[in-house]
Amino acid sequence: MPYLFEDFALDGERRELRRGDDLVPVEPQVFDLLQYLIRNRERVVSKDDLVDAVWQGRIVSDATLASRVNAARSALQDNGEQQRLVRTILRRGFRFVGTVCEEVGAEAIAPVEQAKPGLGIPARPSIAVLPFVNLSGDADQDYFADGMVEDIITGLSRIRWLFVIARNSSFTYKGRAVDVKQVGRELGVRYVLEGSVRKVGSRVRITGQLIDAEDGGHLWAERYDRELTDVFALQDEITISVVAAMEPNLRRAEIERVKRRRPDSLDAYDLFLRALPDVYTFMPQGAARGLPLLDQALAIEPTYALVHGFAAWAHQTLFIRGGMEAEHSRKASRHAHAAIEHGSGDAMALALAGFTIGLVEHDRRLADQAFSQALALSASCAFVYAFGCVPVAYGGDATRAIDWGEQALRLNPLDAMNCVPQGMIGFGNFLNGRHEQAIAAGRRAVEMNPGFSILHGWLAAPLARLGRIEEAKASAARLLSLDPRFTIGRWSAAVGLAPGIIDDVSDAMRTAGLPA
Repeated sequence: MPYLFEDFALDGERRELRRGDDLVPVEPQVFDLLQYLIRNRERVVSKDDLVDAVWQGRIVSDATLASRVNAARSALQDNGEQQRLVRTILRRGFRFVGTVCEEVGAEAIAPVEQAKPGLGIPARPSIAVLPFVNLSGDADQDYFADGMVEDIITGLSRIRWLFVIARNSSFTYKGRAVDVKQVGRELGVRYVLEGSVRKVGSRVRITGQLIDAEDGGHLWAERYDRELTDVFALQDEITISVVAAMEPNLRRAEIERVKRRRPDSLDAYDLFLRALPDVYTFMPQGAARGLPLLDQALAIEPTYALVHGFAAWAHQTLFIRGGMEAEHSRKASRHAHAAIEHGSGDAMALALAGFTIGLVEHDRRLADQAFSQALALSASCAFVYAFGCVPVAYGGDATRAIDWGEQALRLNPLDAMNCVPQGMIGFGNFLNGRHEQAIAAGRRAVEMNPGFSILHGWLAAPLARLGRIEEAKASAARLLSLDPRFTIGRWSAAVGLAPGIIDDVSDAMRTAGLPA
């Protein structure tokens, strides 16, 4: 519904600001800031509130914030001296002080003050975890359900790009039958996680479902049946599983949402989401399509750590599988170090940085530090294990590569990127001489993403070792059809295969028919 004030109309659906019949040009961030101030005009909005809502919690300088507030005032023909509509409250923040009405279709305009207002939806994805319903008929089990929800809220709060409603707010719905859409409006969130706990004897069944609060659609659901032996260990296990499943499902939902937005209304986060499907192809053609969007996002938010991480990955892809051009190696390193500099609290950004530094710079020590820091932030981040297992394997630590690959699959068994840990389980088994297991894992990886070239190389090596030359050559041919410039020497040098494994890997790939 458009907000009407003075002779202006702000339409959140169309993302338009009009004065009379004239469209007022407004940058996307300024529009979001203005809309947030208007939606929350009943209170003073702090600087932190605005950073969370408009910049999704990323580091923003006072000068940047002040410039956006001034731009919002300018769009409304207001200024810092008059403060007719946007007022600065000393040492507290900002407040929209104009008289606002909402336009309801063709109906008469009703003053907003007559209706109970909901909270504005933050610019970044937002979620509330409702208290799980205790279906056990035993009030003593409430502590178990409540403790698990608290742990899930804590785990989700570690995902830097996600805005999570605090326990005190979400637990006001405990014991109440709720309408998820109403919860979304009242708490100002886009997604809601709800669930139940049922204990029968020594077993417990926990269910969870992720719901889009805007349309009530179900995005994810899972059921966990466990023996209730160690309560705290079980809470930890379920929490890690739920949080690990939430991250990719929420990201997929966000990608679909941003596809529906007008191109001229995209902010840094939206541009980042639009780039992901191309970067996730793992191939240079996709990386080349995604990088301009990532560059646009960084032009808006130069300190956006996660975008730096994905840009590092994209340039790494272009370097290793797109021609070995030094420019892409340099840019991959630059973005990886920027991800570390700006992403000390972002596990995914650190994982991508470690992955890139391990593969492009061959600095396994610094890569391991990045992975360790990421896991300290979020033990449930499957991304760390999925990408970390690659430089670990190339460094010759086959056992840890297999362990990390299996952990990634356990945490997130349905993720589209699982071709990487699955392939690394195969590669690690090859290094350990377990060629049958290597072939089985390699085939599963190829089935997941047949367009990712090196997967076919990881499969060709164990096939060659078992003397299945025709199959090995078929895999090698598929690799070369996807990456015609591939040679064993250039690839092994680019990724920095450890001296202890390079001869074995190279010999098996040559036997499969790949060019030296």
